[in-house]
Amino acid sequence: MIVATWNINGVRSRLQNLAGWMMLRQPDVVCLQELKVEPKDFPKAELRSLGWDSAFACQKNYNGVAIVARRPISDVLIGFEDGEEEYEARLISATVGGIRIVCAYVPHGRDIEAELYQHKIAWLGRLRRFLDKRHTPDQPLVVCGDFNVAPEAKDVFDAKLWASRVHFHPDARNAFANLAAFGLYDTFRTHHAGAGLYSYWDYREHAWEKNLGLRIDHVLATKALARQCLFAAIDRAQRSAAHASDHVPVMAAFAEIVP
Repeated sequence: MIVATWNINGVRSRLQNLAGWMMLRQPDVVCLQELKVEPKDFPKAELRSLGWDSAFACQKNYNGVAIVARRPISDVLIGFEDGEEEYEARLISATVGGIRIVCAYVPHGRDIEAELYQHKIAWLGRLRRFLDKRHTPDQPLVVCGDFNVAPEAKDVFDAKLWASRVHFHPDARNAFANLAAFGLYDTFRTHHAGAGLYSYWDYREHAWEKNLGLRIDHVLATKALARQCLFAAIDRAQRSAAHASDHVPVMAAFAEIVP
């Protein structure tokens, strides 16, 4: 099973990009973030006509997450359902082919001095508590999405520059490490150890052309799946496509689970 994550940066405006990529790469599950549509405008019918089931949580102009799959999607859960206030569409989970899929769009944080940054750190802690309450490290579980965190120095183009910014600040990396300590493995790093391998490039300052990127989109998996991860990849080609998102798809392939 191939599971992918992609911050699409507007699902309606980039539906053609998405459909073309899915036809080319043939993933089984695609987790999308930053949909930027109201629920009524999510392209469920268009995806269904292409043979894809979908589950989604949206809000006008901002955020939004979806799970799109070739197989039926079941047991959909939107948000944390932990009794705390939920005003952002940033989390959805469901079961596909015997694997529990969690799709997350972690808050950006804006600036380390801002209240939004503390919201980001708290949100990552809330996600860890969500996993502790609802899942176990020995089940087949994938947690993927745009985490807005680069875990290691080799995941940013300039570690000194980014150390004081929201994607690579020690507090953000520690919060990400605490999440991973649930029992999640970085599938991409299982197969690729090198630096300069990114999933996001800003639209400004010719970042793509200069490879001034960040690896902030991740497919994390529990040991039950990580040990069966056949390959992982970042599809850089999508960044140079017409009307490209500033993120590209990240994929991981897992051997099928035999009941």
